Amino acid sequence: MIRTSWTSGTQNEATLELWTSSLREVKGRMGSRDAGQSRRLLALATIYDGASRTDAARTGAVSLQTVRDWVLAFNAVGPAGLVDSKTPGQRPKLDAVERQALAQVIEEGPDPDRHGVVRWRLKDLAAWIYASFGVSRDESTVSRTVKALDFAKLSVRPRHYEQDPAALAAFKKACPLP
Repeated sequence: MIRTSWTSGTQNEATLELWTSSLREVKGRMGSRDAGQSRRLLALATIYDGASRTDAARTGAVSLQTVRDWVLAFNAVGPAGLVDSKTPGQRPKLDAVERQALAQVIEEGPDPDRHGVVRWRLKDLAAWIYASFGVSRDESTVSRTVKALDFAKLSVRPRHYEQDPAALAAFKKACPLP
């Protein structure tokens, strides 16, 4: 653990003490595959070896404030605090309830009288999302959302809604096979 204690002096620099074994040994035991973590550990190791914070910043190719942030992260969590974490990213435009409603609409299929279409296209789904939730989505984004809901883009053979199955069967029986 690295401890920072401020001393009253002309330069008012932070003095660092290491309470566990050498950081280079920690890095060697961990066998880290994260290059950023290794660089941060080596910069902190230069501080432990007696170099100034400026030398550590030069070793890590960062500013003095960044070195201070690394020290705080190392103190809080240990070597794991120096690993690059994945950023959360942007919040989805459709929440879980809206995605569930979209899945239900896709599962039920379109009603020609109510929706004005006989099959769902991405453009139609984007228009339905805008009409229902007020969220404008591009077709490619709707495609990713539909795929995330475990739906596949299937195109069935078009069939007229007034087609008579009995007439089709009679026609097939009347035609001899070659």
